Amino acid sequence: MTILIICLFIALLLPLLAKGPVAFAMAKLGGYNNNHPREQQSKLTGFGARALAAHQNAFESVILFAPAVILALATNNMQQTIVVLAVVHVIARVLYNIFYLLNISLLRSIVWAIATLCSFAIVFQCIP
Repeated sequence: MTILIICLFIALLLPLLAKGPVAFAMAKLGGYNNNHPREQQSKLTGFGARALAAHQNAFESVILFAPAVILALATNNMQQTIVVLAVVHVIARVLYNIFYLLNISLLRSIVWAIATLCSFAIVFQCIP
């Protein structure tokens, strides 16, 4: 159970950590505009635009992963398979951000699919 909770905690932190490169890109774009950050973000290109997309996608990923892990915890389903899927999900999501920032689209798409499939597989494992 501890590993599942740690994976959930990391997954919840990833969108916040992914904000760092966005803030860096915004700072290079005339300083971080805290009054209108979304307007400034809409002007990002290249690395900044990729950083923003990775940041936003991290939130989208949590929408699938968190309920899957919570379902496993609520059903007391702690099979080794579920733990491995959760760990793989987190690793894939970290790689996703790295590949997005480095503009390696094929690997980014592959690890996105792996992470997404892991979330669905966790839910599937909870079906009696």
